[in-house]
Amino acid sequence: MHVQDLERLIGEARAKGVNLSSTRMIGDAPPTDDEAMPKLENSFVPTAPQTIDDTGLNRTFLTEHFLRILYNKGRATGRELADNMCLTYAILDPIIADLRNIEQIDIIGQRSFGDLNYEYVLTPRGNSAAITALGKTQYVGPCPVPLERWIESVKAQSVKNVRVTRRNIREAFQGLVIDESILNMVGPAVNSGSSVMLFGYPGNGKTTIAERITHLMGDDVFIPATVYADGAVIKLYDAIVHEPPRHALPEDLEYDQRWVRISRPVVITGGELTLEQLNLIYNETSKIYEAPFQMKANCGIFLIDDFGRQQVRVFDLLNRWIVPLEKRYDFLNTVTGMKIQIPFDQLIMFSTNLDPKDLGDDALLRRIKFKFEIIDPTEAQWREIWQIMCRVRKVPYDDRGLDYLVEKWYRPDDRPFRMCQPRDILDQMISIARYNMETPQLSADLLDAACVTYFPNKEKKNFGAKVRLDL
Repeated sequence: MHVQDLERLIGEARAKGVNLSSTRMIGDAPPTDDEAMPKLENSFVPTAPQTIDDTGLNRTFLTEHFLRILYNKGRATGRELADNMCLTYAILDPIIADLRNIEQIDIIGQRSFGDLNYEYVLTPRGNSAAITALGKTQYVGPCPVPLERWIESVKAQSVKNVRVTRRNIREAFQGLVIDESILNMVGPAVNSGSSVMLFGYPGNGKTTIAERITHLMGDDVFIPATVYADGAVIKLYDAIVHEPPRHALPEDLEYDQRWVRISRPVVITGGELTLEQLNLIYNETSKIYEAPFQMKANCGIFLIDDFGRQQVRVFDLLNRWIVPLEKRYDFLNTVTGMKIQIPFDQLIMFSTNLDPKDLGDDALLRRIKFKFEIIDPTEAQWREIWQIMCRVRKVPYDDRGLDYLVEKWYRPDDRPFRMCQPRDILDQMISIARYNMETPQLSADLLDAACVTYFPNKEKKNFGAKVRLDL
């Protein structure tokens, strides 16, 4: 949605008397075939708190957080402390007054006019209180958001709100050679917002298809930088995993600065995945928890690539997903033994080269709602991919070169066509041509030289090596 359209919708809502000062839903709903414009009630915006009660945090935590930040900064103005805590100065004003009354902070100067520009430092008594607060947690970032409010936001921004139609799925897969039957399976799977397994031989684009599905997650969502759950501070926002929003909000739109606006999350993990990474990860030094992958993926996609290649047993990994896949919630444990229930609102995708029957029993596999095989391309599709990749790599396309390639390297060995082969072989041809200071083209000798190092075939390897040495 364009900013101008969003401003118009907000203006119309205000004219109708809609209260936009409380938590509300606005813009960014994905259009359907029957809708040219998004509706006003489909995007969550967190309300900016005006009082201590509005933050959802108790006064003790806010006071200790204030002391931790001032301890780390040494000296700071009220404005700076409010900015660091992502709260307004009006919320901090009574906390500052209390700390001055009990002589834990003192004014050391003033940088400009107004109370918010007074510069504060810790007194010896305040320094002692700050050290005690740091013993609980050393987190000094934006104030966390209570767990309950984050759960409410997940429900409001559910991945089930994403709607895929025949029209926008073709746009997402534009430029990719793919069978229509696969698109007809992918669309309903995304609309389900539940679970998908892509299986088939390696090199046919399972990961590419999964990545293209992420293009269908067109709108943006809000997530807290950190979440507070019964004394535990959980770091949720991850700059490596979470990408910036695709659409800008109006500059004058006020929202709770403790939240970060991002594109719908797409979390991808592969063979490195372990069971420990699916629970809260506790840092003994900072006493802060790192959210697990599935918590970061809420309202988006969680892709487990190369499923079955993980260090943990497949049965154990699938068994870990029984409750989340069935109940749509998950349980996490803290180091104190506390159990936290979190939403499991995401499209979880398993991509594997293995046969699903080899991965688990029917009781486990039935919880993965959609399972479809990514089959080998036909020769016509394979040749079409060659044309596309030649255009991308700026190599002249030649049907005669492909005829030679098929007759020499495919038919004698009944070698299957795979989606990745045109790209891979072309890249090797370009590297060889660059080494020999020649222009890459689909010539017999260059194709042979590339296939020698690409296909493991001893007899042809000796021939190909001779071809290149004779040049």
